[in-house]
Parts: sequence; C-alpha cells; structure tokens
Amino acid sequence: MSEKEEKKEHLVELDRYLKTGSHIGTKFKTGDMRRYIFKQRKDGLRVLDVSTIDERIRIAAKFLSRFVPEKIIAVSRKAYGQPPVKQFASSIGAKSITGRFVPGTFTNPSAKDFVEPDVLIVTDPESDRQSVEESVKLHIPVVGLCSTNNKLHNIDMVVPINNKGRKSLALAYFLLAREILKERGVIKKDSEFGKTPEDFEYKLKEGAEETTERTEDRIRARRNRKR
Repeated sequence: MSEKEEKKEHLVELDRYLKTGSHIGTKFKTGDMRRYIFKQRKDGLRVLDVSTIDERIRIAAKFLSRFVPEKIIAVSRKAYGQPPVKQFASSIGAKSITGRFVPGTFTNPSAKDFVEPDVLIVTDPESDRQSVEESVKLHIPVVGLCSTNNKLHNIDMVVPINNKGRKSLALAYFLLAREILKERGVIKKDSEFGKTPEDFEYKLKEGAEETTERTEDRIRARRNRKR
C-alpha cells in the first residue's frame, strides 16, 4: 500500500495524530485500557495505537449522528477540553457543559440548568464523573474520550486518545464534528467543513506553559493511590 493510499483510508493524515500527541498516554494504565495500548516508551509513557484512534472516532461519529443534535450533550471540566467541546456543540447543533458540572443537571427537573440528553460525550471519565453517574441513572449512553489511565466502568463507547493535551482534544472534537456532519449529509466532503482543528484549540496565554492539565492529573493520581 502506498503512503498516498494509506492517507486516504484515515480521517486525517496519520502524521497529524502524531504531531498533536493524540497517541501519547500516561505512565499509568488500567486493565480496561490495556487493549488499546500499542507499546510503552522508555520514559514510561504508554502509547496508544493511532489506527485504532482513527477507527474509534469514525465509529463514534456514526453512532452520534443517529441522535437529534439538540439531545447530544458534550461535557468538559478540563480547561483544555472546554473550547473544543464548545466548538463541537456549535458545529453540529448540540449542547455543551463546561467547567463544574452541577449535580442534578440531568436528574433534577427543578434545577436551574436542567437538561434531558439522549447521549453524553465526556472529555475525561474521571474529571467528568458526575455527568457520567447521572447518565447511568437515566440509562443514557456515554461516549468517553479515554487515556491509558481511565477506567471504563459506565462508558458505553470508548475513543482511546490523549485526553490531556490541548492539541489532541482539539483534533478529536474537530474530527467528530466533521464526520457527524458528513454522516448526516450536511456536508459531502471534508473541504466543506469551514473549520480547522486550530479553531477548536484552547489558546494559551503568551508565555504560559502547558502545565495546568498535567498538574491536575498528578493530583488526581495521588488521590487515587490513597484510596
């Protein structure tokens, strides 16, 4: 198979996945995520299989395209996931919830921001666990972007990907949005989607370093070890 033919079979050039670090996991792995891990690097980081990432995004997009757009809810408490989630929702006509997920949002009809989704997308099953728990109570299917450290309990459809990097999250939500629109027939080819992965990306302030998500994950890992 030529390189040109290989590229055509994927949603985006494989090099794009590599450059955005979409395949880079954490040093931690769960038994649930073992099947998606390609190898372990010398520095201890687990590496996800790029072709599997591509395949699972395609499958997730087909699944999500079956739902009424307004009934799709995308959630992200993580800072790096908030702009991608908002752009995703805006692109397909869905709804997004960013920042702290208020308990009762799905289960309490008298709640201020009560919504009734038919399907949920979470950026990280761990940090977005409140929305997952409420979805389970209501038998709402959950699509989760999952890294190597995530447990898959209550996740109905897994998209294995680096859910900590701002570029990888932007690419994931960009591809999901584009493919959903193609599945629905809103657009017929990639070039008709008027946005780029960069439009979905969290913008760092000048001089800022990408430390926020890594710090949050280290704190969360320490907490988990103490349990």
